[in-house]
Amino acid sequence: MERVDATARTVQLRSLAQGITDALPASVVEVVLTGSVSRGVADELSDIELLLVTEEELDLGDCFSLAAGCGLTSLGTWGQQGGPTKRVSGYYESAPIELIWWSRAHAETAIDAVFSGDLSGTADAIAHGIALRTSGLAARWQDRLRRYPDDLANARIEDAALKWGGFHAAGLLTLLRPGERLALLEWLVDDAARVVRIVFALNRVWQPTSKRFAERVAALSQKPERLAERIEEALTEPDPRRAVLVMTELQLETLSLAPRGPNVDRARTWLSDGREILLRQHPPRLTLPDAATEER
Repeated sequence: MERVDATARTVQLRSLAQGITDALPASVVEVVLTGSVSRGVADELSDIELLLVTEEELDLGDCFSLAAGCGLTSLGTWGQQGGPTKRVSGYYESAPIELIWWSRAHAETAIDAVFSGDLSGTADAIAHGIALRTSGLAARWQDRLRRYPDDLANARIEDAALKWGGFHAAGLLTLLRPGERLALLEWLVDDAARVVRIVFALNRVWQPTSKRFAERVAALSQKPERLAERIEEALTEPDPRRAVLVMTELQLETLSLAPRGPNVDRARTWLSDGREILLRQHPPRLTLPDAATEER
């Protein structure tokens, strides 16, 4: 069922999604509504995302034909081709649609992969999904996903912390060179992703995509203060030193919440060293073009 406080756009798109579902043949045994519509937060920019499961794997041409038979227009596809996942995009009564087609066997494999460390958004999508047509699969998958195993959480935390250490912390200073904005942003985005992975694992909550991030983390009990705001600050701060310092302090605060482990312990020490090195730097010398002349 949709949320009691679902947006008006959610109600509209949910009705369209049901119309598509009702037009599908019986060979589609499971239809699960996912994304912002299933969570009740759809707005005018939202699309309809549906997972469709068939007993046997279909080829992309069959998926296109079935989509067209439901009334979808302007059909297209995206992503990796030739694998077990088939993707069809289109429009239905002017609403953008994304259809993901899985065979039943691949669906079971995808759910199993969640518990083996798969970092895709499958778990979050299914956990918040709404079955519009079901043979009982969605309810069984959601029952499995109600438990987030401790060993999986700890493994994800350790894996996320692996990057932070193993070389001298002064290496962070190479990101502050003039002309290194691309390298800096690559580093910061990866750091932010690792922080987010740790936070969701700490809370035993399946990690969603980064869309509507502030809303998704607001309800988490274990997290650094102002998590979403600090990530945005680090990514938009024009001063490289300040940007890395903001992110480093956020990483340290995140790891202070994490259980001890080889990578976590090493990362705490390395990030502390990095923070001290960054604090010792004199920011104007890193930004003024005539800094070298002033030093002479």
